[in-house]
Amino acid sequence: MNLHEYQGKELLKSFGVKIQEGIVANTPDEAVAAAQKLTEKTGTSWWVVKAQIHAGGRGKGGGVKLAKSLDEVKKISDDILGMQLITHQTGPEGKQVNKVLIGQDVYYPGESETKEYYMSVLLNRQTGRNIVMYSTEGGMDIETVAEKTPHLIHKEEIDPKTGLLPFQARRIAFNLGLEGNAFKDMTKFVSSLYTAYDKSDASMFEINPVLKTSDNQILAVDSKVNIDDNALYRQKNLAEMRDLTEEDPAEVEAGKYNLNFIKLDGNVGCMVNGAGLAMATMDIIKMSGGSPANFLDVGGTANAETVEAGFRIILQDKNVKAILLNIFGGIVRCDRVAQGVVDAYKSIGDIKIPVIVRLQGTNAIEGKDLIDNSGLKVHSAITLQEAANLVEKLV
Repeated sequence: MNLHEYQGKELLKSFGVKIQEGIVANTPDEAVAAAQKLTEKTGTSWWVVKAQIHAGGRGKGGGVKLAKSLDEVKKISDDILGMQLITHQTGPEGKQVNKVLIGQDVYYPGESETKEYYMSVLLNRQTGRNIVMYSTEGGMDIETVAEKTPHLIHKEEIDPKTGLLPFQARRIAFNLGLEGNAFKDMTKFVSSLYTAYDKSDASMFEINPVLKTSDNQILAVDSKVNIDDNALYRQKNLAEMRDLTEEDPAEVEAGKYNLNFIKLDGNVGCMVNGAGLAMATMDIIKMSGGSPANFLDVGGTANAETVEAGFRIILQDKNVKAILLNIFGGIVRCDRVAQGVVDAYKSIGDIKIPVIVRLQGTNAIEGKDLIDNSGLKVHSAITLQEAANLVEKLV
């Protein structure tokens, strides 16, 4: 589950991480009121207006702008709110902006120069350990830094038995070239950031940039936070931050039926029980000249209701030219799945695209008989290869 920038910053602040102060607004008038309140709180005379969507690259897309007066705050907020913001992470369709964050200006002049750093905490799946990844090249796409100057990216691996140790936080600050108050502030920043990551069951915290201000404070100017969905049952306060408007409607609908669904860009809808079988089914579709339109795992408790829901979700995608239902009956009874197919046809109406059904395992014969005697235009297959041949023929 992704968090908005303002939500991530609130979470960081609750763990003692210093942040760029800001107030979220839903309208231009609220944005002006937020700017006035920030001035009273921090003394800032300029403000940053930042679009709140679940995507990076907002600045390049025109979603982050500096306002030097309250009139500019209102005008910029009015321009950004409601816009379809397109970045390299949103795809060509973009995302609609419903909220803006009004942030204090932290790039003020002072005794020393400001400096931007990159920092993230995430799991290294090769070692099974958390790492702090950081660089002196903040404010840039980390992929570009990794490609062109990989020696500027550092990693600190954390032993799960001990957590982040003080000497590791100091080493990070040293490798970033800091000294004096900035060095001390960075060690506190790193320790608090790791605690926030650990205690909130996050799968990633990314701060880009981490800013050293002109008076040597260390602040989180941005935040990108991803919470592990599997831990939301014990992170109820974070689960309440979920913004369904930022998620794919089909994936939200699938969640209501406990279906594991991920939308893809292909033309053949997949409905399968089990992640491994789903991956094999997607491979066979690809090898047959088609392209998977989704990953849909109905799980081990599939029944007529969930199968019908799966059909409805897949059919929302106008690119789908055929549906392949591939069920291996273990706990799942194939006749129940077959009944779901029949019920889906009756409930949804005439499904215009070909439907290929392969049933194997528990009650597979009974399931096939149900399909064959239903009078529906459904293509039956016994083996995966037969299903693949039908995909090739029909798509």
